[in-house]
Amino acid sequence: MQQISVSPVFVGRGSEITELTEALRRAGTGSPQAVLIGGEAGVGKTRLLEEFLQRACDRGAVITLGRCLEVGAEGLPYAPLAAALRRLHRSLGAELEAAAAGSEGHLALLLSEFGEVDGEPNDEYSRARLFEHTARLFERLGAERTLVLAVEDLHWSDRSTRELLAFLVRTLHRSRVLLVATYRTDDLHRRHPLRPFLAELERLRTVQRLELERFRRREVAAQLAGILGTAAPDRQLVDRIHRRSEGNPFFVEELATAFQDGCGAGLTDSLRDILLVRVESLDEEAQRVVRIAAEGGSHVEHALLAAVLADDEEALIEALRAAVGANILRPDSEGEGYRFRHALVREAVSDDLLPGERHRINRKFALAVEAQPHLVPGDALPARLANYWYQAHDPARALPTALDAARAARRRNAFAEQLGLLERALELWDMVSEEVLAHTLRPYDWAETYPPGSCDHSSADADCDRIQLVDVLAEAVVAARRCGDRERGLSLAKRGIRLVDESEHPVRAAWFRINRARMLGNLRRSGDDEEIARAYALVDHLSPSAVQAEVFALAAGTAMLKKAGPEHIELAERAIRIAQQVGAHSVEVHARMTLGGLRHDVQGDADGGLAELAGAVDAARRLGVPDLLLRGINNLASAQRGLGRAEEAVRLAREGLDFADGNGLLRNIGTILTGNLVEALLDLGRVQEADEVLSACELSSLSGTHAEFLDRMRGELALLAGDLPTAATMLAQARAANRIGQVQHSVPISRLAMRVAAYGGRPLEARAELLAALAEDGRIGHESDVYPLLVEAAGVEADSRGLPEAEAGRAETLAAIAAAAAELRPRAPLHQGWARLLEAELDRARGADTPGQWAEAVAALRAAALPYPLALALLRGGEAEVQAGRREAATELLREAAELAAARGDRLLGSQITALAERAGLNLAPAGRPAAEAAPTGSPGDSFGLTPRERDVLRLLARGWTNRQIAEELYISPKTASVHVSNILGKLGVGGRGEAAALAHRLRLFPEDLDPAGR
Repeated sequence: MQQISVSPVFVGRGSEITELTEALRRAGTGSPQAVLIGGEAGVGKTRLLEEFLQRACDRGAVITLGRCLEVGAEGLPYAPLAAALRRLHRSLGAELEAAAAGSEGHLALLLSEFGEVDGEPNDEYSRARLFEHTARLFERLGAERTLVLAVEDLHWSDRSTRELLAFLVRTLHRSRVLLVATYRTDDLHRRHPLRPFLAELERLRTVQRLELERFRRREVAAQLAGILGTAAPDRQLVDRIHRRSEGNPFFVEELATAFQDGCGAGLTDSLRDILLVRVESLDEEAQRVVRIAAEGGSHVEHALLAAVLADDEEALIEALRAAVGANILRPDSEGEGYRFRHALVREAVSDDLLPGERHRINRKFALAVEAQPHLVPGDALPARLANYWYQAHDPARALPTALDAARAARRRNAFAEQLGLLERALELWDMVSEEVLAHTLRPYDWAETYPPGSCDHSSADADCDRIQLVDVLAEAVVAARRCGDRERGLSLAKRGIRLVDESEHPVRAAWFRINRARMLGNLRRSGDDEEIARAYALVDHLSPSAVQAEVFALAAGTAMLKKAGPEHIELAERAIRIAQQVGAHSVEVHARMTLGGLRHDVQGDADGGLAELAGAVDAARRLGVPDLLLRGINNLASAQRGLGRAEEAVRLAREGLDFADGNGLLRNIGTILTGNLVEALLDLGRVQEADEVLSACELSSLSGTHAEFLDRMRGELALLAGDLPTAATMLAQARAANRIGQVQHSVPISRLAMRVAAYGGRPLEARAELLAALAEDGRIGHESDVYPLLVEAAGVEADSRGLPEAEAGRAETLAAIAAAAAELRPRAPLHQGWARLLEAELDRARGADTPGQWAEAVAALRAAALPYPLALALLRGGEAEVQAGRREAATELLREAAELAAARGDRLLGSQITALAERAGLNLAPAGRPAAEAAPTGSPGDSFGLTPRERDVLRLLARGWTNRQIAEELYISPKTASVHVSNILGKLGVGGRGEAAALAHRLRLFPEDLDPAGR
C-alpha cells in the first residue's frame, strides 16, 4: 500500500482496527459487511484505512480502492467505482474478466476496459440493470475469497455513486465482501446529501459506523515521537502542539514539521496559516505550480498541468518534485497525475487565490482540455470541462458545456448528475447573449414524447431546430423523475407550465401537465386528476400526436385505478389509434394494456380483457422494452388471480420477477410483483412459501411506491398466525400510503382492518370499517376483492347478533351489504362461490340460514378450488348441521374445514372450528381414531375452564349488564362480581368486557340468548 502520511508509526485506533478486523472476519464467513468511517478533516481516516487494508492484504484478501473526486457541486458519476474496478483489472486481469462474463456491455459504463457499451435505452431501467450487474460482479469476485472494496471521501460523492453503493450494501448476500468507506463529518452541513444516505444505511444490521475522535495528549506524544524520531519528545513541545492542534493528527504533523524547520514559534492560530505554512516554504515557482494544481481539482493529470503551465518541462518537474518532497502533492498511483496530500491543503491554497486569479487559472484549464481532450479520461471530460468553464465565470462557454455534460450523464444513466448540470444551464441561460443561444448550444437531446423546439412541428419558424429554455426544462423534468427527485421535478414542471403559452403551444403545455400529474400521483398528492383534465382539454381537438395519445392513455389508465366507465374504454381505444398513426409504439402498448384491464373490469369481458393484455405483452416483447413487458406481465397476473386462477397468477408473477432480476429492474417493479405472488400463494394456501418470498424480499430490501402492498401481506400472514398486534402494526403501515380511491388497494386494506377489529372483539369498529369502504366508488370489476369483504362483514353481523350494543344500525348495515352485492357481476366460478356464501351469511345474520344454503356454497366453492372460502363455507355448514341435529354430517364438514385451515396455517379459523366441535361434542380426528378421544358434551364454556358461577356471570355480561346488575341478579356483592369478571377476561384471553361479550356471541356459548324465538 502507498503511504501518504508523514508519521512513520501508526498511533492509537486500537478499537477501530479491532472492529474493522472483526468485520473482515464476518465477511469471510459469507456475511457481507459495510463499515462507514467518519471524522473531521485531518483526523486520520486515510491513515487508518491504509493500515487496515495492509492487514487485510496480509490475510489474503483482495483489496481495491477508489476515491471520490471533487468536481463541482457533486463529483464525477461512479468515479470511485471506476477507479476500484481499474485497480482490480490491473491486479486480477483474467479473473476479473471471467467474473464479468455476460455483463461486459453493462459494466463498460463504469470501465472502458470491459469493451463496448450495450446499445440499450438510456433510462432509469438501464441504470437499474447497471446496478444489478455490478452487484453480480462483486458477488462473483467474493465467492471464494474475501474482497475489500474501499471508497474514500464519500462527502464528495455524486448521487449515482451513493445510490450504487447503497444498492451493493442492501443487495450483496452470501458473498465475502467488505465495503469500507470514509467521509468528512465537518463537511456535512444540515442539507448535505450524504446525511440521508448515512442515516439510511445505518439502520441495516450489516452496516457499522465508526466515528474517529481526535487524539488525546498521550497519542499526540506518540505521534510526535515517531515524526521527530525520538523516544520521548519535549513535554512543553507536546503540550504546545496538542493545544494548537487540538488533537487533529494532520495538524500535529503540520506543526511538527514547522517545528523541525525552526519556525514553530512564528505560527498563528489561524487554521489557514497552519495549512499554508508548508506551501509558503516552497520557492516561488513551486508555489505557482501548487496554486494552479489546486484549481485542477482533487486530482490533476501531469500532462494537463504541463499544458496549462506551458513551461519548460524540466522546470515543471523540479517544481513538482519540490511539492512532492514537501509532502504537499503526491503522485497518484491510479494514473499519470497528482493529488494533494490532504484536501484541506488544496482548499486553503485555492481560498488564498484572488478572484481574478482563480477565474484565469480555470480558463487555462478549460482551454487546455478543449485543445487536447485526450489529457483527461474520456468519461470525465464533459463534466471536467463544464466545471472549469463554470469556475472561470464565463457563462458563454459554461452554458454549452453544461448542456453537453448533462447529455453525457444521461447516457451513463447518471440522472441526478444530469439534473444538476441542467439546473446549472437554467441558471446560466439569462447570462448569455442571443448569439450564444443561437449558435453554440447542442440540439435538444431527449425527453420521452416531448415535442422540442418551442414551436409546433407544422410551423416554419427557423428556431425549431435550436434548443430552447423550455426544452432544457423538459429534459430536467424527466431527469428529476428518473432520479427520484419528484419534488424538484414538480417544481420544474410547474415552471414549464408557466413558461409555455397554452394557446400557442398546447401540445407542449399538455406534456408538462401530464408529467406534473405523474409526479403528484407518485407523491400521493391531490391535483393529478385536474392536471390530466387540463391536458385533455388542451389536446382533444388537435391533430394526432404522441403527446395526445399519451394524454388519452394516461387519463384512461388513471381512471382504471379509481373509477372507470365505458367512456374510458373509448378513450383507451382512441389512444391506441393515434399512437399507431404517429408511430408512438410504446404509448400504443401502454394503452393496449389499459384497454385490456378496462374490458376486464368495466365490461366484465374476462376473456376479451385477458386476450388484449396477452397481445400487449407479446407486443412489448417484440419492442424489447423491459418495463413495458413487466407492466403487462404484472397486470396479467393480477387479472388471472382476480378470476380465481391463482396457479397461473403465481406462474406469471414468478416469470416477471425472474425477468426483472435478469434485466436489472427488480428494484423498480419487484415490490408489486412480489405482492401479487404472495397474494396468489395465500389464495392457494401455500403460506410457508409466501412467508419465504416475503422474507427474501426483506433481505433484498425491495421498496418502492407499492411498499404498502407488502405491509398488507405481512399483516395477512400475522393474522393467519393469530398475531393480532403485528397484524395491527402492519395494517397501520399499509394505511400510511393513503391510496385513496384505488379500490384494488383500499378494499383489501379495509378487509384486513375489519378482520383485525372483529377478531379483537370490536364488532362496531369492524362495522365502521365496512361502511367506510362501501362509501368509496368504483367497486365494479373488483369482485375478487369486494366479495370477501362483504362475506366477512356479514359474518361479523351474524356473530354479533343478539349483542345489545350492536343492534342499532344492524338492519341498515345488512341492507348496505346486500345493495353492494347487487352491483357486482360474478364472472368466474370463484365469484359465484363467494356470491352463494354471501347469501347464506346474510341469512345467518338474520337467523334464517339453512344447511341447504351452505351446501350450495360449498359445491360452488369446490369448483374454485381455493382453500379459504371453502373452509369458511364448510365451517358455517357444519354449524348449521349441528343446529339441525345432524351430527355425522356436521362432523364430516367440520373435519374437512379443520384440515384446510391447518394446511394453510389459519389458527384463528382453526380455533373457531375446534371450539364449535368441542361445544357440540364432535370428534374431528381422522377416521379410525378411537371414539373415546372425542370431547365429551359439556356445558357452554367448558373449553375455557370456566366455573359454573363464572358461566352465569359471563351470560349476564354478554347481555350488557353492569357489575351491580350482575350482583343483584346472582345475590353476590358488586366486588365479588368484579372479581369474577376479571377471572373471565383472563380465561378468555380478551382485554375487556366488550371483547368477552363479542366472543361469547361469536362462539354461540349461550345460543338460547341469541334469538328468543328460536332458529
